[in-house]
Amino acid sequence: MRKLTTECPLERSAEVISGKWKICILTKLSKRTYRFKEIKRAMGDITVKMLSQQLKELVKADLVIRKDYQEVPPKVEYYLSTQGKTLIPILDEIEKWGVKNKDLVDSYLREMGKI
Repeated sequence: MRKLTTECPLERSAEVISGKWKICILTKLSKRTYRFKEIKRAMGDITVKMLSQQLKELVKADLVIRKDYQEVPPKVEYYLSTQGKTLIPILDEIEKWGVKNKDLVDSYLREMGKI
């Protein structure tokens, strides 16, 4: 794991929410509370292991709350913390940018072989 050497707030913040899946998870959780299997279904291609890892990291960053009901069968819910909710306007702006610049985004993704 590489150590951060920058004091740049943007780079440091991006480190907390970066990764292939974290922004998607945060966006889903901005709409409602999810149980693990519900998020998995909503995310599609993500593996159980990766979803679990990404959720653990978001919980550790205090952006997501994991509520364990201590029941059998197990019932665990995930939702945005107060700090996580502060990201909603930023995520909304990124989504607007993506819609406004769809051609540019799609061109880049095609060039990189991602679509």
